[in-house]
Amino acid sequence: MTVPSGDESILRPGAVLDGRGAARVTAELNRQDVSLGGVWNVSTSLWQRFDQPWNGEHGQRGTARLVGSIGVMYDAPARHQITLYRVTITPDGAELSWNVDKLCDDALSWIGLTLASCPRADVGRAPRADPFARPRPS
Repeated sequence: MTVPSGDESILRPGAVLDGRGAARVTAELNRQDVSLGGVWNVSTSLWQRFDQPWNGEHGQRGTARLVGSIGVMYDAPARHQITLYRVTITPDGAELSWNVDKLCDDALSWIGLTLASCPRADVGRAPRADPFARPRPS
Protein backbone atom coordinates (compact mmCIF):
# COMPACT_ATOMS: atom_id res chain seq x y z
CA MET A 1 0.00 0.00 0.00
CA THR A 2 1.26 3.50 -0.75
CA VAL A 3 0.17 6.54 1.17
CA PRO A 4 0.26 9.65 -1.04
CA SER A 5 1.77 12.79 0.39
CA GLY A 6 1.98 15.37 -2.40
CA ASP A 7 4.48 14.09 -4.96
CA GLU A 8 5.80 11.62 -2.40
CA SER A 9 4.60 8.23 -1.22
CA ILE A 10 5.59 6.42 1.92
CA LEU A 11 5.58 2.66 1.42
CA ARG A 12 3.80 0.96 4.29
CA PRO A 13 4.90 -1.63 4.91
CA GLY A 14 8.22 -1.03 3.21
CA ALA A 15 9.35 -3.23 0.34
CA VAL A 16 12.24 -5.49 1.40
CA LEU A 17 14.99 -7.02 -0.69
CA ASP A 18 16.75 -10.07 0.71
CA GLY A 19 20.54 -10.11 0.83
CA ARG A 20 21.03 -11.70 -2.58
CA GLY A 21 18.46 -9.47 -4.31
CA ALA A 22 19.82 -6.38 -2.57
CA ALA A 23 23.35 -7.13 -3.79
CA ARG A 24 22.15 -7.73 -7.36
CA VAL A 25 20.04 -4.54 -7.50
CA THR A 26 22.76 -2.29 -6.05
CA ALA A 27 25.38 -3.81 -8.37
CA GLU A 28 23.17 -3.14 -11.40
CA LEU A 29 22.23 0.38 -10.35
CA ASN A 30 25.91 1.16 -9.72
CA ARG A 31 26.74 -0.27 -13.16
CA GLN A 32 24.19 2.19 -14.56
CA ASP A 33 25.67 5.16 -12.67
CA VAL A 34 25.24 8.57 -14.26
CA SER A 35 29.02 9.02 -14.28
CA LEU A 36 29.28 5.92 -16.50
CA GLY A 37 26.61 6.91 -19.02
CA GLY A 38 23.69 5.42 -17.09
CA VAL A 39 20.62 7.00 -15.50
CA TRP A 40 20.99 6.14 -11.77
CA ASN A 41 22.77 8.05 -9.00
CA VAL A 42 22.97 5.78 -5.95
CA SER A 43 24.06 6.67 -2.41
CA THR A 44 23.74 4.88 0.91
CA SER A 45 20.25 6.26 1.57
CA LEU A 46 18.89 7.44 -1.77
CA TRP A 47 18.53 6.03 -5.28
CA GLN A 48 17.92 8.78 -7.86
CA ARG A 49 16.65 8.09 -11.39
CA PHE A 50 17.33 10.59 -14.21
CA ASP A 51 15.72 10.76 -17.62
CA GLN A 52 19.09 10.50 -19.38
CA PRO A 53 22.79 10.24 -18.56
CA TRP A 54 24.46 13.35 -17.19
CA ASN A 55 25.83 15.36 -20.09
CA GLY A 56 27.21 18.53 -18.50
CA GLU A 57 30.78 19.71 -18.47
CA HIS A 58 33.17 17.90 -16.12
CA GLY A 59 30.64 15.19 -15.32
CA GLN A 60 27.92 17.57 -14.19
CA ARG A 61 24.18 16.98 -14.54
CA GLY A 62 23.73 19.13 -17.66
CA THR A 63 20.26 18.77 -19.16
CA ALA A 64 19.45 15.49 -17.37
CA ARG A 65 16.25 15.78 -15.33
CA LEU A 66 15.65 14.01 -12.04
CA VAL A 67 12.46 11.96 -12.41
CA GLY A 68 12.32 10.53 -8.91
CA SER A 69 14.05 9.17 -5.83
CA ILE A 70 13.74 6.06 -3.71
CA GLY A 71 14.63 6.35 -0.03
CA VAL A 72 16.31 3.16 1.17
CA MET A 73 17.65 1.72 4.42
CA TYR A 74 20.52 -0.74 4.19
CA ASP A 75 20.74 -3.60 6.70
CA ALA A 76 17.06 -3.22 7.57
CA PRO A 77 15.09 -5.03 8.77
CA ALA A 78 18.06 -7.45 8.95
CA ARG A 79 21.71 -7.51 7.97
CA HIS A 80 22.30 -7.46 4.18
CA GLN A 81 18.67 -6.57 3.43
CA ILE A 82 17.44 -3.29 1.94
CA THR A 83 14.11 -1.66 2.71
CA LEU A 84 12.55 0.76 0.23
CA TYR A 85 10.46 3.09 2.35
CA ARG A 86 9.86 6.39 0.57
CA VAL A 87 9.43 7.22 -3.11
CA THR A 88 9.31 10.73 -4.54
CA ILE A 89 8.35 11.66 -8.09
CA THR A 90 9.51 15.12 -9.17
CA PRO A 91 7.38 17.48 -11.27
CA ASP A 92 9.70 16.64 -14.21
CA GLY A 93 9.09 12.95 -13.56
CA ALA A 94 5.32 13.41 -13.48
CA GLU A 95 5.54 15.37 -16.73
CA LEU A 96 7.44 12.43 -18.24
CA SER A 97 4.73 9.98 -17.03
CA TRP A 98 6.69 8.48 -14.14
CA ASN A 99 4.85 7.31 -11.03
CA VAL A 100 5.76 5.46 -7.83
CA ASP A 101 5.18 1.99 -9.26
CA LYS A 102 7.05 2.69 -12.50
CA LEU A 103 10.09 4.10 -10.66
CA CYS A 104 10.28 1.18 -8.22
CA ASP A 105 9.64 -1.35 -10.99
CA ASP A 106 12.52 0.15 -13.00
CA ALA A 107 14.93 -0.35 -10.09
CA LEU A 108 13.61 -3.81 -9.15
CA SER A 109 13.39 -5.17 -12.69
CA TRP A 110 17.00 -6.43 -12.47
CA ILE A 111 15.91 -9.14 -10.06
CA GLY A 112 12.57 -9.93 -11.67
CA LEU A 113 10.46 -8.07 -9.12
CA THR A 114 7.97 -5.24 -9.23
CA LEU A 115 6.81 -3.08 -6.35
CA ALA A 116 3.60 -5.11 -6.28
CA SER A 117 5.46 -8.44 -6.08
CA CYS A 118 8.25 -7.35 -3.74
CA PRO A 119 8.18 -8.88 -0.25
CA ARG A 120 7.15 -6.44 2.46
CA ALA A 121 8.56 -5.75 5.90
CA ASP A 122 7.07 -7.96 8.56
CA VAL A 123 4.99 -5.62 10.63
CA GLY A 124 4.52 -6.79 14.18
CA ARG A 125 0.99 -7.48 15.32
CA ALA A 126 -0.81 -4.88 17.34
CA PRO A 127 -1.07 -5.68 21.02
CA ARG A 128 -4.24 -7.57 22.00
CA ALA A 129 -5.18 -4.93 24.52
CA ASP A 130 -4.29 -1.26 24.62
CA PRO A 131 -1.84 -0.96 27.53
CA PHE A 132 -2.85 2.68 28.03
CA ALA A 133 -6.59 2.16 28.00
CA ARG A 134 -8.52 2.84 31.17
CA PRO A 135 -9.71 -0.31 32.87
CA ARG A 136 -13.34 -1.16 32.25
CA PRO A 137 -15.60 -0.83 35.27
CA SER A 138 -16.78 -4.17 36.66
